[in-house]
Amino acid sequence: MKRHIVRHLSLSLVLVNLWSCGTITEQQDGAPRVKPDVANIPDAVPRDEPRSKYGNPASYEVFGKRYYTLASSENYVERGKASWYGTKFHGRRTSSGEPYDMYAMTAAHKTLPLPSYAEVTNLDNGRKIVVKINDRGPFHDDRLIDLSYSAATKLGIIDKGTGNVEVRAITKKNVTASANIRATENVAKAASVSNAVAPTSTIGKVVLFLQVGAFSTMSRAEQIRQQVQQQIEERVHISPVERAQTPLYRVRVGPLESAEYGERIASRLVDMGFSDTRIVTE
Repeated sequence: MKRHIVRHLSLSLVLVNLWSCGTITEQQDGAPRVKPDVANIPDAVPRDEPRSKYGNPASYEVFGKRYYTLASSENYVERGKASWYGTKFHGRRTSSGEPYDMYAMTAAHKTLPLPSYAEVTNLDNGRKIVVKINDRGPFHDDRLIDLSYSAATKLGIIDKGTGNVEVRAITKKNVTASANIRATENVAKAASVSNAVAPTSTIGKVVLFLQVGAFSTMSRAEQIRQQVQQQIEERVHISPVERAQTPLYRVRVGPLESAEYGERIASRLVDMGFSDTRIVTE
């Protein structure tokens, strides 16, 4: 009898390690007392990683229901309801073995491989985020994904507690391809502008820049400028713009010798998480 109890306890410990602590209990959870500025928390950046050693069993059972882990996240798209988890599980081990960080852009999913990456769209307000799937859950029939506190805040579902979303799995390859498409489109636009504004020698030469991003504070812009400058040799500078309400600080690379050269820099910046760069002219 004693041996049976010990065996049952050991099995329970294994299941606790496998499943998300934040999604198999009804205990009280909540938001942190001090709210972070989620505008300064970047989306997760898809990268190639080895599968979690313990987080990808072929199947597992929770509350009498069996779930089957997907062999691949490729082409996965599904719509459903998103929820979130926070302080109750902050710092606890996730199903992938990583500690849960409610301030990071992560999420729990029942069947996607661990880790995976997904673009989550709030179908009610159009907001989009990218999260790393590193946990299991939520184990409710009407829930599709459990978001970290920061992810849910950026998506705009904190106040309601849940939201209607679309979850689309993405990979590093997807992001790179999308960035290359955008860069190609920007090159075409830049070339079009160049041809349109310089038909004669009386008009000055169009100057090209690669814009990394635009920020509402100088401190954030300077942080990004330094981060990019450490990785590339080209000049990275801040170009402020005065607006009626608040100024805007644009982080740019250049001037560039050509749009094609700007496209090559944009491809390098994708690995740093800057997938929304664009060619601009002055």
